Amino acid sequence: MTGPSEHRTLVLVRHAKAEQVLGKPDHDRSLTDRGRSDALAAGRWLHEQGVSPDLVICSTSVRTRETWAGISQGGCHTAYVEYRRAVYQDGTEGVLQSVREDGGEVDSLVVVGHSPGIPDAAALLSDGEGSVEAHRVLAEGFPTSGIAVLEVEGDWADLEVGAARLVRVHVARG
Repeated sequence: MTGPSEHRTLVLVRHAKAEQVLGKPDHDRSLTDRGRSDALAAGRWLHEQGVSPDLVICSTSVRTRETWAGISQGGCHTAYVEYRRAVYQDGTEGVLQSVREDGGEVDSLVVVGHSPGIPDAAALLSDGEGSVEAHRVLAEGFPTSGIAVLEVEGDWADLEVGAARLVRVHVARG
């Protein structure tokens, strides 16, 4: 557990590359071969960075579930995964609300979701401080398998716009 002056880690992950199949419901789209490879690479990178989430909040879509499975196989795993439709259907507000409601007392939290919710949440939460390089990469776009690592002080329930420091941004490619 963490005290009020200690940093918590929030990792925002955009799902890996998904198929584009005419007529297939968006929620049911699977990862492509490249997407599966990129998800594994994301897991390896997160593991190398020492990210060990206490909790993962994942969209209910097939592609985000498959992305999390690949990340886990790549070496970044947890025993606790919550699947939230709000991360899929409610964009940025769904991401933020899920973190506020589900974060509890955990120190490290990963959210696997979609664009524009994930990149917008990273931009909105950032206080403008932190890594200049991370801000540059974030400004260039947030492609599939994009990962933003932020430090947050205080309780997840109190998470507000501008309340986090952007530490790293990485685009995983396998």
